[in-house]
Amino acid sequence: MRQTDHARTTRRPHWWAELLLLAVLYGGYSAGRVLARGDVSTAVDHGLAILRIEKAFFLNAEHPLNRLFTDTPALGIPADFMYASLHYIVTPAVLIWLFRRRPAGYRAARTWLMASTLLGLVGFTLLPTCPPRLLDASHGFVDTMAQYSSYGWWGTEASAPRGLGAMTNQYAAMPSLHVGWALWCGVLLWRHGKAPLLRAVGAVYPVVTLIVVMGTANHYFLDAVAGAAVMGAGALLTGPVLRAADRGWARAVGRYAFVGRLARVAASDARPPVKGGSVTVAKGSAHSPAVPVGHPNVSEGCETSAGERIPGQRTRTNSSTGHPGSTGAATGDAPAAAR
Repeated sequence: MRQTDHARTTRRPHWWAELLLLAVLYGGYSAGRVLARGDVSTAVDHGLAILRIEKAFFLNAEHPLNRLFTDTPALGIPADFMYASLHYIVTPAVLIWLFRRRPAGYRAARTWLMASTLLGLVGFTLLPTCPPRLLDASHGFVDTMAQYSSYGWWGTEASAPRGLGAMTNQYAAMPSLHVGWALWCGVLLWRHGKAPLLRAVGAVYPVVTLIVVMGTANHYFLDAVAGAAVMGAGALLTGPVLRAADRGWARAVGRYAFVGRLARVAASDARPPVKGGSVTVAKGSAHSPAVPVGHPNVSEGCETSAGERIPGQRTRTNSSTGHPGSTGAATGDAPAAAR
């Protein structure tokens, strides 16, 4: 990798550019998720097919967990709060932590998250899936979000605030990005965290998220497996995406570099000379060295001015008069002060 590319990948990006990029991408993801709503009957068929596969391989841990959360409000209510909030709190917090404390790893981590999220959007579009909580009650699931809705800000339509249920896609269950993003957070906290507590949180957080999404009947176990697979695919794509972005950046800089040069020259022309006996730069040259201007307190050769000689300082003498302090060629040295 060239030195400029290495510097670009290790330095901290501009915060405002990152904020704008993430806002645009998340807005596009949210809009795409809503637009990816499929036919309800198709989503139900997909959900029942997943449930049949899980039962065939004894993977349907959602049933016992959901019964536990339904019968035990002390577990069900905190689980609902976790499902409705941590997804949107922990993930940005880890991003900000990486941006501030681990700038060398931030760019790759951000790219990994974005690539995986876009892959998840493809999954929502191609495989709309009814979550367990929206299946007929005969299948044995209870919607804990609806059961405990009086304790939180959410209503009976997913984890969205009351009255905003129509702005979310309740059939975007496969893959589970709750689990995928939690796994992303856990890996980065484990990899970059130095404190034992941070690494412990990185190990526990994805496991707790997996239990919560199944216990609240928001996801099947295979949704979680698909979420982990999406994050794995995103990790594999991170390197190629970063290299493509660097090539595009280098090409754009090479093509439009003259704009930057013209801007620097224009800024140099517009810069007024510094007043107060300081130095000035020749107009029209962005790279001209500083040229000293005549000033009574600035002597040639970086010596002190007349009347400010250091005791014992030697000065240049005029070749014709031999008097010190003249500007002629130096032919000899004389004491700075008469003895």
